[in-house]
Amino acid sequence: MKVFISGASGLVGGNCLKHFTEQGWDVVGSYYSFETDNTVFYDTLNPDHPLNFDVAAFAPDVIVHCGALTHVDYCETHVEESYEKTVQSTINLIKLAKECNARMVYISTDYVFDGKNGPYREDAPFNPLCVYSRHKLEAEQLVVNDSPESLVLRVTNVYGNELRGKNFVARIIDQCKNKQKLTLKLPYDQYASPANAWDIARAMFVLLRDGKQGVYNIGGTDYMNRVELALRVLSYFPDAEYDLIPISTAEMNQPAARPLLGGFVKMKFSNEYPEFLFGNIDSYVKPLSPEGEPRI
Repeated sequence: MKVFISGASGLVGGNCLKHFTEQGWDVVGSYYSFETDNTVFYDTLNPDHPLNFDVAAFAPDVIVHCGALTHVDYCETHVEESYEKTVQSTINLIKLAKECNARMVYISTDYVFDGKNGPYREDAPFNPLCVYSRHKLEAEQLVVNDSPESLVLRVTNVYGNELRGKNFVARIIDQCKNKQKLTLKLPYDQYASPANAWDIARAMFVLLRDGKQGVYNIGGTDYMNRVELALRVLSYFPDAEYDLIPISTAEMNQPAARPLLGGFVKMKFSNEYPEFLFGNIDSYVKPLSPEGEPRI
């Protein structure tokens, strides 16, 4: 299998690049603004950029689109940029996939739902609440409607190994290890099913290997709010200093609306792969903690 991954210097894309390569596939991963080892330059907004990697010459069987503008509040006040980096980039990669006769894989989100009746199955009705979520849904539907053989993985609260350590869980771990005091003001009413990017990569691999298509909701075995998530990580660092302030989403007064009861029921995937074991926050943090056991 030959795979081109757009956005391979990020969290999900980087884990996919690593896992697919380890499984023996011929994989090329790209970066745009942040170069990492074993990635090539590709600008999804400028397919004719002279420095772009020649994807057509590589002739991939699959193109995986992991790049997007994920800063939800920023998107709310930068609508055009959000559209360009989420929707237009997807349109350009769909065109590229057609030229290469390749399957398209798109990474979507639980933000396509309104968070009133979560956790969600794949066929739940859409109701995006903000600019980011509307653009993610638009891009997802473009992929699904344009090519029936495409694959969409919806994920949420993604954490895991990442060179820049930008994700929420990684930042907490890094600050604990560096003995920095944390100040966390977190919503207690936003629920989701956090997913390890490594599990997402593993799930995508088996779906591609087996020629699956359509939409799959992917999540870990946890279902928790942001306060619980932070406390679960902190429980593995008994010497950590922190101030944790639980607050309602309404009190946070963020520019972009969030789904409150988000997350997924991954029944579709688990019914097809009953022996696939997803991890959780404990299985990820425990090996990284100084004592290997949580402080309860």
